[in-house]
Amino acid sequence: MAVFEYTSLTKSGRQERGAIDADSPANARRKLRAANVHVLSLREGGKDAPRPAALAARTIRLRRIGARSVAVATRQLATLLRAGMPLVPALTAMAEQLADEPMGAVIASVRDAVNEGGTLAAALSEHPRVFSELYVNMAGAGEAAGALDDVLLRLAETTEKRVNLMNKVRAALAYPILMSVVGVGVVVFLLSFVIPSIGKLFAEMNRDLPWPTVALIALSGFIHKYLLALVAAAVALLVGFKFWIKTPGGRVAWDGMKLRLPLFGDLTLKSAVALFARTLGVLLASGVAILDALDIVKRVVGNAVLSSALEAAGDRVRQGESIANSLSKSGLFPPILLHMVAAGEASGKVEDGLLYVAEAYDNEVEAKVGGLTSLLEPVLIILMGAVVGFIVLAILLPIFDINQAIR
Repeated sequence: MAVFEYTSLTKSGRQERGAIDADSPANARRKLRAANVHVLSLREGGKDAPRPAALAARTIRLRRIGARSVAVATRQLATLLRAGMPLVPALTAMAEQLADEPMGAVIASVRDAVNEGGTLAAALSEHPRVFSELYVNMAGAGEAAGALDDVLLRLAETTEKRVNLMNKVRAALAYPILMSVVGVGVVVFLLSFVIPSIGKLFAEMNRDLPWPTVALIALSGFIHKYLLALVAAAVALLVGFKFWIKTPGGRVAWDGMKLRLPLFGDLTLKSAVALFARTLGVLLASGVAILDALDIVKRVVGNAVLSSALEAAGDRVRQGESIANSLSKSGLFPPILLHMVAAGEASGKVEDGLLYVAEAYDNEVEAKVGGLTSLLEPVLIILMGAVVGFIVLAILLPIFDINQAIR
């Protein structure tokens, strides 16, 4: 099968380039006409010509596609399908709508793959940097059940809620992080470039200096002398840490440590449990089998310790145990989740209980982050005030002594 490059004319009158697989030029034109693409020119691209998925991947490398863009496109596609539009024309309409955005190239590639007879899930799986394993599996379940529009709406809602929560968390942490960075930068600048000059001035006076001034000058001299070495050591530690957490043992150790941190450990656990509960609930509601759903969730939950617990729970479910009992064996999941799952198993509506728990924990995480940031801001202000106050005191004490001596 050859690859043909084509130039088409959109409804807005703009020319667009693309590529399609076909046995012959006539077959390529037939496929493009079926996709409502108005072809201006068509030529065979040769063996080295980029495939549609490769063209989309190149676009993604230039500009990464965010989760919010995926959520918006998913909701638009679900709306078109719910209005009764067939899948290929719906994808064509979206490709034209998003022609000026990176997502448009991906949608066009997905449309071409579906138009050639492939499933939507298979077409989506060609773009793993855009569509997660969860997304692909849910789309496949929706296709199999004939409820693709409902599944896509669930996907859009799930993605939007997660993006909104993460945006709120980032917004709440932005000010404390900025304050910390600016404060540390100012202190390092003072110790590296300002205090050494003042220290020389005090040394020329041949007077005994107070201990705060001696300590400050010593610390300043050390930082000024070894600043590059300290920066290099910090960078080396950061790079080494990144390599370490990519190893299986390092990832498990780090994720376990995050769950045990004071204050933040409980927040990390509840955030991961909310993600687990919402993902599993949406998968089950979309018709995915429980064992397949647990296998998917363990790869998207984002914590190696919880992933290991979910893998063990999946093995117990496979042996005939209930979901609630299988999850309780790890000792990681909160009782409210286990009771909701047990009640859902008894009533046959596990997914509803999971989604309730996810909503509750998302709200709790949001409230807890807000409370922690409210606590962090005054603590940071007090710490920075203490550091700056110590520096000012260490500088002013010798000046007061000199002033007293002159009098």
